[in-house]
Amino acid sequence: MLAYIVRRLALMVPTLFGILLISFVVIQFAPGGPVEKAIAELRGTDVGSTARISGGTAAGDFAGTGQGAGGGGNSSYRGAQGIDPQLIAELERQYGFDKGPVERFWIMIKKYVTFDLGESFFRDRRVSELIVEALPVSISLGLWMTLISYVISIPLGIRKAVKAGSVFDIWTSGVIIIGYAIPGFLFAILLIILFAGGSFWSIFPLGELTSENWHELSWPARIADYFWHMTLPLIAMSTGAFATITLLTKNSFLEEIRKQYVMTARMKGLSEPQVLYGHVFRNAMLIIIAGFPGAFIGAFFTGSLLIETIFSLEGLGLLGFEAVFDRDYPIVFGTLYVFSLLALVVNLVSDLTYTLVDPRIDFESREV
Repeated sequence: MLAYIVRRLALMVPTLFGILLISFVVIQFAPGGPVEKAIAELRGTDVGSTARISGGTAAGDFAGTGQGAGGGGNSSYRGAQGIDPQLIAELERQYGFDKGPVERFWIMIKKYVTFDLGESFFRDRRVSELIVEALPVSISLGLWMTLISYVISIPLGIRKAVKAGSVFDIWTSGVIIIGYAIPGFLFAILLIILFAGGSFWSIFPLGELTSENWHELSWPARIADYFWHMTLPLIAMSTGAFATITLLTKNSFLEEIRKQYVMTARMKGLSEPQVLYGHVFRNAMLIIIAGFPGAFIGAFFTGSLLIETIFSLEGLGLLGFEAVFDRDYPIVFGTLYVFSLLALVVNLVSDLTYTLVDPRIDFESREV
């Protein structure tokens, strides 16, 4: 087992390197960049910005588009006509474009090895600080959504397997398929209109995980306040979260129920609950556990990108989303690095969980 863990950890290194390399290459061909954004803000034409120009960032440590590298005063920047070439050269130096793309990439990689994510171009703060502040929101959405979906979907899937072909099985399948077909972002907007002060009632809050006076509340009141803020985002995410796990659980149990050992257990006089949860459950749950990383990471990514933006929750997805529009490349690559690392770690944890469910599985003889 130890050898398998070491191999998997070693494999994470080239995987992360490949993700960052491909993303860096793609960024080189993206239009615009932090220098053009800074020029637009200086001219007062950058109306879509969510950030402001930093006075002195360590921008040279990070990736960006290949524009103007080593070309102080390069007038090829959009909107640069009439601006002092020395000022443009200073912007290039500040944002690191006085270095070539290869040098910028290797500087970034060396710093990421020590988890030094650098400093934001436009927020005057360390990227690691911004990510640490945003992680609780994204983890809360992903973790709670995964737990809720598993707690509801597994018993429902087992019940559907036992009642396969019945009226209960048919109408529950219809309900979860309809829920799966409803776009989460549209349902989120509907919830805001109805319950968050849109056009009808103002029952639930928007933005942040807790109220401003959260630290002044008692512990029961803090818990209630936390879930008060989480209610609408979790409802919006849950519309299509149950279909995959429920149907996977049902099909997995149906396959196991038809096997010979189940018939033997019944012939020995075991009750149906003893057969289902004493024999079938362990074997059927293997494939469900295999789907846990996808469920968690899927909720983590989906919640970060859509739900956080719609409900104004300052999580990792919203942070990265705004950074893309702001051309704040240290945040873009920092959030990508954290997302990728979390996904790889969760997949490793999932593989190790297999052995807890079925000790017969031997990873030592398995090639990575």
